[in-house]
Amino acid sequence: MKKWLLLLAGLFFLAPAFAGQINADSLWFREHYTKKEVYIPMRDGVRLFTSVYLPKDQSEKHPVLMTRTPYSCAPYGEQEYSPLYRRYLNAYLRENYIIVTQDVRGRWMSEGVFEDVRPFNPNKKTDKDIDEASDTYDTIDWLVKNLHGNNGNVGVFGISYPGFYSTMAALSNHPALKAVSPQAPVTDWFQGDDFHHNGAFMLADAFSFYTSFGKPRPKPTTVGPTGFEFPNRDNYKFYLETGALSNFTRIMGDSILFWKDLMTHGNYDGWWRARNVRNFTKNVKPVILTVGGTFDAEDCFGAWSTYKAIEHLSPGTNNRLVMGPWYHGQWASLDGTHLGNVQFGSNTAAWYQQNIEIPFFNYYLKGKGKEPAIAEATIFFTGENQWRQLPKWPMAEATQAIYLGANGQLSFSKPTAAKSATEYTSDPAKPVPYTEDVHFSRTINYMTDDQRFASRRPDVLVFQTDVLSEDVTLAGPVVADLFASISSTDADFVVKIIDVFPDNFRYTEDVESEHRRVPSITYPMGGFQMLVRGEIMRGKFRNSFEKPVPFVPNVASEVKFTLPDVAHTFTKGHRIMVQIQSSWFPIADRNPQQFMDIYTAKDSDFRKAQIRILHEASHPSRILLPILK
Repeated sequence: MKKWLLLLAGLFFLAPAFAGQINADSLWFREHYTKKEVYIPMRDGVRLFTSVYLPKDQSEKHPVLMTRTPYSCAPYGEQEYSPLYRRYLNAYLRENYIIVTQDVRGRWMSEGVFEDVRPFNPNKKTDKDIDEASDTYDTIDWLVKNLHGNNGNVGVFGISYPGFYSTMAALSNHPALKAVSPQAPVTDWFQGDDFHHNGAFMLADAFSFYTSFGKPRPKPTTVGPTGFEFPNRDNYKFYLETGALSNFTRIMGDSILFWKDLMTHGNYDGWWRARNVRNFTKNVKPVILTVGGTFDAEDCFGAWSTYKAIEHLSPGTNNRLVMGPWYHGQWASLDGTHLGNVQFGSNTAAWYQQNIEIPFFNYYLKGKGKEPAIAEATIFFTGENQWRQLPKWPMAEATQAIYLGANGQLSFSKPTAAKSATEYTSDPAKPVPYTEDVHFSRTINYMTDDQRFASRRPDVLVFQTDVLSEDVTLAGPVVADLFASISSTDADFVVKIIDVFPDNFRYTEDVESEHRRVPSITYPMGGFQMLVRGEIMRGKFRNSFEKPVPFVPNVASEVKFTLPDVAHTFTKGHRIMVQIQSSWFPIADRNPQQFMDIYTAKDSDFRKAQIRILHEASHPSRILLPILK
């Protein structure tokens, strides 16, 4: 608390200076840019509303930098300017980029019908065969032919859903499109992005998002939808008392089309395959810079997966990856120094902006400077708090198994006992919370939160190593390979990889700014259990996402799944901990712990289950770690 009081005091001291700078930047923006609003025709006759900021400078021709979004290109009106100057995007204004933002088909002021993650159509034959790639192609074609003073080079970037549209832009292959940066891009909403993780439904994000975003827009509008009025400020309480998913469907009603799609496509079927961007990243022509956060609570999966898919299906593409220690979109913020209680030792966001993204677009769109020396993979490793410039990703050549053992032991030695297991009761009426304390909405900090609250619960298994005698660095995906015996026909499995700090650990931070220095702050973090990576697996999908199968009660079954990639160093003196549980609420919905269609389950369908995790010679539960030698 003292730390934040000091920071707030510093910000209060600086407020007049910041306000003056913002006013100056706002005035400069209006003096140097003209805003135009245009409707750009698509090949099928639909027109898309587009906001264009044109530099008044005529000394040279300027590149176009575009974002396509379902979240509005507000403010509307040619006299209403977006406060781009308040963010690092001010650097692009000073470089005289033509800044373009477009409402995608069927959203806000654009014409047409919106479709969530509209499938890519690789076999377009007529002007009626449209997708987001064709809409991007038609937009770029219009821009380079109609915007005065453009240099014929176009770049596209966007975060989250606009990251999906950036990937679609890359698939358009318009010759003027030179550089694309999908950032935390929506990639596969069944296996790893916002709304499912390994088949488990991510309840809190899906419900809070679609109760507003999913509302129909019958005609173009500048007025956004209203959100759901939650009855209380405790999201754990609200989601638990609302109950089974079928109750949430009743709240949604009939008008939220994509919610109905989510509820009727409970397995990974052809409908989902058509919406898996990874299937279509072939012959990509532009230079690609994929960006994401290793602690992105909304989409830790998309950036890793998009980069790997392009590497696999389009090996000739100039394809680069940047992953920092960020929450969703933190790389575009002013402060990349920390997440929750975990400090990064520097402003990682500013470093990325100044050393990676801005030079990337300046070179490929303006021809400015030398080709930036961006490594194949630029990855920030927490724990050691260092950027590493790597020739490939994942970096680890192979995995090393670390085994669960009796009495909470975690070691690199395979178990030898003939019979050994640890058991817990999973009760859907009392699910394990994803974070401590009471919250109204899903936090951005839980990806690094202290896990001591969970380790004290009887329905969370805890395994940890002895104190490490040397650093252990993970550089790639972690694989959980469990052997479980359950009393029911289905269950979820949550595996968490945790860095346990020494009991006497203390952190000292210098808080500085351009204008004023706040004195150093020291605060204890002894025993802190930092979540490094957590992931859930819906057990019935353990063999196939397409064809789920029940468990045979009380018979050992292998549950093997991949967690999103990790870039972290467990330093000497720390411990590695693994926690296992069967609920992660309310970010993931509760499993009734019966083999059934969970989307139609009733409150009466939920059952307790006895979960036994085996750690014996014939069933050695283990975690496969991508250890960097």
